[in-house]
Amino acid sequence: MTTVRKVMTHNPITAEIPGSRNDVLKLMVKHNLTGVPIVKKADGKLVGMITRADIFQHPEEDQLAMVMTRDPPVLSPDDTVEHAATQIAGGKGTHFPVVEDGMLIGILTPTDLLNEVEKKASGIPVEELALSPCVPIFQDAPLRVALVTFKASRVNALPVLDSNGRLSGILTDRDVFNKSLINGSIALTALGIGGDEDEWTWEGLRNVMKLWFEVSKIEVPAVPVRDIMVRSPTTVFRKTNVSEAARTMRRNDFGQLPVVDSKENLVAMLYDVNVVSILAR
Repeated sequence: MTTVRKVMTHNPITAEIPGSRNDVLKLMVKHNLTGVPIVKKADGKLVGMITRADIFQHPEEDQLAMVMTRDPPVLSPDDTVEHAATQIAGGKGTHFPVVEDGMLIGILTPTDLLNEVEKKASGIPVEELALSPCVPIFQDAPLRVALVTFKASRVNALPVLDSNGRLSGILTDRDVFNKSLINGSIALTALGIGGDEDEWTWEGLRNVMKLWFEVSKIEVPAVPVRDIMVRSPTTVFRKTNVSEAARTMRRNDFGQLPVVDSKENLVAMLYDVNVVSILAR
């Protein structure tokens, strides 16, 4: 039986309280993180968890204590991966601190469970999963419309359709701002997290670019979705094995995959959370 200890990320990067939102942003940008455990500076004990979603929901709040999730659900390193999957599938969260003897020793996300899904979900088709909401957008829609759609629908990926209603691309909230649209150094400075380029990664910066546009009140470039979407996205069919979908996600660092029918018509979106739910059965 596989335990959380075997699949978790060990010795996670943490932020300390008291602290600011920008302390977390610096860590996210530098290390390409989407979530950070929060510990008390005095004794190192876990007091909270903060993710991109928490920050995006409180774009104007600077105090870390006001943004983080206090007393987040945690896992034990001796918990089974099935138990961890049950917590994720049940909507308890996507970033779970792992605690042993009162001390933080790791963190577990759906990505950490994909390899287990590969081994255990062969022969189970994607269509047997409870799939997430699918919110398509037209390829000629302006970028500002995509931003409103992300915020209103609370999804982080939009399948893109052409004028015939066929899937032509995919747009994630991390694809919205790419190197052709924005100068990364300027964005860092505007967020108050400027520094030498060696101290940040472009992938990490993409994690927080949407926030920059919200808090800086910058006019979004007047470009259509088709100019920045990922064209010809990797897809899966309803009959695709869940194990194959998990492998595709893991190897390509995808958090989601469009699901299409035999005629390549869009039918749903498959997220990593949906995939790992198979372990909770």
